[in-house]
Amino acid sequence: MAAKNTNTNYQLHLKGFVGGYDFDADYVDYILNKNKDNEVHVLIDSLGGRSDTALSIFSAFKRHGNVNVHFVGMNASAATIASLGAKHITMDSSAMYLVHKCSIGFFEWGQLNSDGLQALIDNIEHQKADLDKLDANIAQMYATRCKKEPTALLDLMKAGGWLTAKEALAWGFVDELTDYEDEAAPVLTDAMANAMASAGIPIPNMPMMDAPEKSAIARFFNSLASIFTNSQTQKLQNSQTSTPMKKIFTSICAILACEHLLSNDGKVTLEDGQLEKVETAITTDKQTISQLQAQVQTLTSEKQQLEADKQALTTANAQLTAEVNTLKQKPGDTTAHVVSSQAQQQHQDKSEAEQYFETRNSAKALFDMIP
Repeated sequence: MAAKNTNTNYQLHLKGFVGGYDFDADYVDYILNKNKDNEVHVLIDSLGGRSDTALSIFSAFKRHGNVNVHFVGMNASAATIASLGAKHITMDSSAMYLVHKCSIGFFEWGQLNSDGLQALIDNIEHQKADLDKLDANIAQMYATRCKKEPTALLDLMKAGGWLTAKEALAWGFVDELTDYEDEAAPVLTDAMANAMASAGIPIPNMPMMDAPEKSAIARFFNSLASIFTNSQTQKLQNSQTSTPMKKIFTSICAILACEHLLSNDGKVTLEDGQLEKVETAITTDKQTISQLQAQVQTLTSEKQQLEADKQALTTANAQLTAEVNTLKQKPGDTTAHVVSSQAQQQHQDKSEAEQYFETRNSAKALFDMIP
């Protein structure tokens, strides 16, 4: 017999696509940090999503050490992985639970030659090896929680069938079943069943309804059907009042000297003082960019001038080298010719009077030498 669950004071509501707006690892860290010394209650209602986000949330729950998870509705894949770090896990008796092997999107269209086919085969084999490792790791995590052998959990993941709440309890995925008197068992529409099939999620053996109803679970299913039919992995809209989410914008937070910003319905509100800081930072950055651009232009001009000077020197050097080579090839003048030429030049440079007195003095010197 399931116990009555009267606790509705949840600090975290994780719904929709794991990794989307309503199932975000950063926001989980934000709430857990605000409640470091307190017990945290988490409501999960999700068909799964990104395994990396699930592993991050698992680790966050584990580090906190005092987290209680409660499952409602239909929960599968990454949503179940995220819960494994909780201290205590409960589940509505009408809810359902699914574990399965990991998968990735794959599409290939076109023509390939043998080399292209081999490259495609190698890539697929590499992806398969990565998925095998991920499956083994997750099977070990399930096995630790369920206190069973990993091979048993891996076989269950291969089967990929939905478990009722009682079966999930028997396996050890949850610690306790709860019940609400006003909570009806989940049902499926044809559209929802088709959407789950197209998304690769097994269709559970549960009641079907012909027309949409106005219950919360019906609205949830219809929302999922719309998302999966369009082949999108967007966030699922939470039917309850949205909770502020911690968003970390690295550059903006650095300017504002804050750790994070709070987002409501995808909007972040900034005060006038904060906007002024952002405006000042942008203006300063623009001025710095302009100065750097001017410096780059100056350096570019100097570089071009240096290139021109270098080219001129190279040309001049080539000309000098050519002249030297030409001079080396000419025969040299004799010393006597050089001396004679110099004496003749000096004689020609003297006046007639200077030449007369020089000749007279020479004759007198010769006369004086006669004995």
